[in-house]
Amino acid sequence: MKQVIFSQTGIPSEVLKLEETSIPQPKPHEVRIKVTARNINPSDIMFVRGMYGITPKLPSSAGFEAAGVVDHSDEKNSIPVGTRVIFTAIGTWKEYICVPAQLIIPTPDGMSDDVACQAFVNPLTAFGMLETSGLLRGDWVLVTAGASAYGKLVIQMAKQKGINVACTVRRDEQKDLLTDLGADLVINTENEKLQKVIVEKTDGGVNVVFDAVGGILGAKALACLKPGGKMMVFGLLSLENIPLNSGLLIFKNIKVEGFWLTTYMESLNHEQRENAFRTVFTHLLTEKVKVDIQATYPLEQFKEALEEYEKGGRNGKVILVS
Repeated sequence: MKQVIFSQTGIPSEVLKLEETSIPQPKPHEVRIKVTARNINPSDIMFVRGMYGITPKLPSSAGFEAAGVVDHSDEKNSIPVGTRVIFTAIGTWKEYICVPAQLIIPTPDGMSDDVACQAFVNPLTAFGMLETSGLLRGDWVLVTAGASAYGKLVIQMAKQKGINVACTVRRDEQKDLLTDLGADLVINTENEKLQKVIVEKTDGGVNVVFDAVGGILGAKALACLKPGGKMMVFGLLSLENIPLNSGLLIFKNIKVEGFWLTTYMESLNHEQRENAFRTVFTHLLTEKVKVDIQATYPLEQFKEALEEYEKGGRNGKVILVS
């Protein structure tokens, strides 16, 4: 089978290689999946660079999120051969992978593989952050990197709850896109002063910030919070830590906390987890929440896919298929 692996951390286009290897044999509690689609997430890039919360055991394949079809069941036959599935695992950029049966989610009828392979990480992160944010109807949330796949999901989910959404972008052409999705305020941080616009348009500031960027933009977003507000940090697209203003934290009683989907999912009981999946999948199937696809590439063209992923102004996911 084909797989994309790296033997040292670094820039993905430089360290990732395509190789042929034998098809893996599942353990008794595992199912083997023929992987059909994988989307490229920021976490995939940071994992290859050695900057993610999980340290790669080298050599390693890339990718965490995918969809496929079971081609060998576990010893209990809990998921029959031929079942289409959604899953997360370390190293999905390969043609076959073995995953514990208990971690597999059957793909809902009517959901394409292109949607299924991005139905876990970003939608559930958006759902989980809204659920734990404390935001109420009429409150304001500021989402950095609003035109990202995650940002567009949060806009759509927040609007269903009556939450006002402000977003940052870096291109004027992205404003109409996000406004059409339901964003109430979109600020181009390349030519507008974020804090000034937020204070003027949101009655003094936002209640919560969802920050995926970090760095200077993260610091500017922090300054947009009302007294008693909260910043939830879940990404680091700038690859730079936020320079925190201690005075803001002290005198405005502002809180900064991290959010990681893995930790959130582990905190849920069975009923809560089922509700999260049911809610997210229903949104996607009914298209109350839509996901965008920029382009698809065969697995062996992963370098071209990475080039597409890095393009400025991209408005959809890049999918690796096989």
